Amino acid sequence: MSAARQLLADGLSPTVEDAATKAAISRTTAYRYFATQRALLLAAHPEVRPGTSLLPADAPSDPVARLELVMREFTRITVEWEPQLRAQLRLSLEPGAGQPELRQGRAIGWIEEALSPLGGTHPGIDIHALAVSIRSATGIESLVWLTDVGGLDRAAASATMTRSALAILRAAMEP
Repeated sequence: MSAARQLLADGLSPTVEDAATKAAISRTTAYRYFATQRALLLAAHPEVRPGTSLLPADAPSDPVARLELVMREFTRITVEWEPQLRAQLRLSLEPGAGQPELRQGRAIGWIEEALSPLGGTHPGIDIHALAVSIRSATGIESLVWLTDVGGLDRAAASATMTRSALAILRAAMEP
């Protein structure tokens, strides 16, 4: 998997044979673990444990400040793991592929955690629906568009995604 991740980071879409060569193991051994290129690319997904919080232990109670912290970390992860996430996105777009099992919506949970104080201060807001709205303007899909189509560098794209997330939150909080 480490070899596949490195090849992805180098801009390649590695086959099982490519990863085996890079890892200096036999093809037979590689195929024992990864029967297809799809299985290999799914396994190369970023290692972010489910249930992991993106908020620090001393997170503020203000939902805007909390979301800003989460978005900084989420965009950092997205940029850091961009090659693997692009591979996941490609896999999810293959005809008949459905959603790869690793596209589990962890970001929505991270965003919901940031927004959780709204339950007490803005009980009329559907936190899950708001998190989905924010997620629609962030992540690998937005990074791809902002960099490949919009022409932004990764830092500017990250800042744009964070600003968009905060704007959606502020609009939802308006009376």
